[in-house]
Amino acid sequence: MSSPRGKFLTFEGLDGCGKSTQLERLAGKLRERGLAITVTREPGGTPTGDKIRQLLLDTKTSALSSKAELALMFASRVQHIEEIILPALAAGHIVLCDRFTDSSEAYQGGGRKLGSELVLELHRVLCGNLAPDLTILMDSEVGASVERARRRNQARTNADSLDENRFERESRAFFSRVRSGYLEIAKREPQRVTVVDARGTPDQTHAKILQIVDERFGLLGSAVKARNVS
Repeated sequence: MSSPRGKFLTFEGLDGCGKSTQLERLAGKLRERGLAITVTREPGGTPTGDKIRQLLLDTKTSALSSKAELALMFASRVQHIEEIILPALAAGHIVLCDRFTDSSEAYQGGGRKLGSELVLELHRVLCGNLAPDLTILMDSEVGASVERARRRNQARTNADSLDENRFERESRAFFSRVRSGYLEIAKREPQRVTVVDARGTPDQTHAKILQIVDERFGLLGSAVKARNVS
């Protein structure tokens, strides 16, 4: 007997909003419940995707055209879907993914001004319109998020020479367009995308996410009820 299809959850938001931390905290809670979890990210998630990630995020790739950037994002994504996401879902896993096509629509479609139509058409053709069962959009203040991301990536660069600062060098206007792009997606697809105000403490944000996931899928049960009572 084949396993029932798993669930596909994605985390989205500006760089520095705390989504990677929140994804890991959710993964920990789900594992405590004995659930099979696959944690992955974009760009990257596969050996091929990680090579593309290095190219996309390195400041030395500053001359990359917007359309080439989008094409590389989708090259990484297609490999990611076929190598990681679909097999994990077929095995009944809950897949938690740090970024997916919404990031391309917000960053390349909005930030780079390529528009949503091109991104959505590429997603249809290349990704078979694969849609997350739930997307957590962590909404945050532009300036604070970007400054946090810059500090984090600079510390990482100093520690291990890994340069992932290319996007953080963009202007405040760029990231404002990205945020607007995300909010437009949430407005267009309210059944899939839930906006979480990420400007509170990490614990407050975590509690909100647990409640959302439990209300949608019933995966956490008494763990969420106990947190709400305490």
